[in-house]
Amino acid sequence: MAKKPTAPAAPSAATSSGAVSPETVLREPAEKRYADQLEALRQNDTETPPTNWKLSPRSVLTYVIGGKTLKATIGGKSVEVPITRKFFGDDGVVERSIVTLASERALLLVGEPGTGKSWLSEHLAAAICGTSLLTIQGTAGTTEEHIKYSWNIARVIAEGPTAQNMIASPAMIAMKGGALLRFEELTRCVPDVQDALVSILSDKAVAVPELPGDAMVFAKPGFNIIATANTRDQGVNELSAALKRRFNYVYIPIVGDQKTEVKIVQQRSAELLERYNLPAKLSPPVIELLATVFREIRNGKTSDGVSIKKPSTTLSTAEAIGVALDAALHARFFGGGEVGPADIARNMVGAVVKEDQEDKVALKEYATVVAKKRGAKDKSWKEFHDALVEQL
Repeated sequence: MAKKPTAPAAPSAATSSGAVSPETVLREPAEKRYADQLEALRQNDTETPPTNWKLSPRSVLTYVIGGKTLKATIGGKSVEVPITRKFFGDDGVVERSIVTLASERALLLVGEPGTGKSWLSEHLAAAICGTSLLTIQGTAGTTEEHIKYSWNIARVIAEGPTAQNMIASPAMIAMKGGALLRFEELTRCVPDVQDALVSILSDKAVAVPELPGDAMVFAKPGFNIIATANTRDQGVNELSAALKRRFNYVYIPIVGDQKTEVKIVQQRSAELLERYNLPAKLSPPVIELLATVFREIRNGKTSDGVSIKKPSTTLSTAEAIGVALDAALHARFFGGGEVGPADIARNMVGAVVKEDQEDKVALKEYATVVAKKRGAKDKSWKEFHDALVEQL
């Protein structure tokens, strides 16, 4: 018998030159990326967690907001593990979210695009049930099968519907394991699909009429749902009154002050530069300039109180992080390796001007009214202004 051909060898192990090991992935889930922090919190947790929770509510809060250093045994060694801050918004938002998930009601995180709803959802799931991977991504193409279950058609034809031939959805897996289901962009789903959640949230069970007898899958303690929805999608597919009653709404606002926004951009940019193995330098003054530009254009008013035109785009903190990363890539591959104000300006246009070309007017006004004036006294602002005018 001929030998089965073998698959090509995997790439060699990671080196500083840019090669990656077979174990390397582009983005690890939170439970793997912050495994040491979660383990340190578990070892130091003195309170009793709710049924099927990995950590107590207080430890979940500590994991999300950070600010502590804990002693723990990791890999057989006694080490000190700093718990870093994951969410820079209002701590009260995190507390309300945790309390909701410990109750019978599901949690709906609502806010503008890019305010960290999915980020918070992922970290809550990682800390509470140990996995953030039980996720349904809501789209116009999401069906009831994605929420409940489907079938292995070939085996059903051969053997008929049996429990072994059923393909459980992430929701059903979460129910069976007493875990959290993450439902992203809930309002992107059509109403008929949304309503499939009503029975899950009210009865905590899913009926499987294709199986003989009274086949039901019941949720175990600890099961709940974290859903997210963008306020800009309101009116696309409104939730029914029945579904709204079963969710506790928690609003995630845009970051309120510039210092916090600078911290977020600085931390997340550093994490992304490390992930992409980019030896580019992104200095605090450049991040400060980026945050200032985003905040002033987003608010339609400068720090001096001058009113300017607002674009139709949100200009969230997440987009500021994207601009910082793009600027770092540009500086690394086509510049001297250090991100300057000009690199920020070159990557600003795509963030501000999307579908509506009228938004370019807002950017031009900012360049003329604000950046040019500041550039007369500050070299960094002059570099930013000159590069922005060149792009426009």
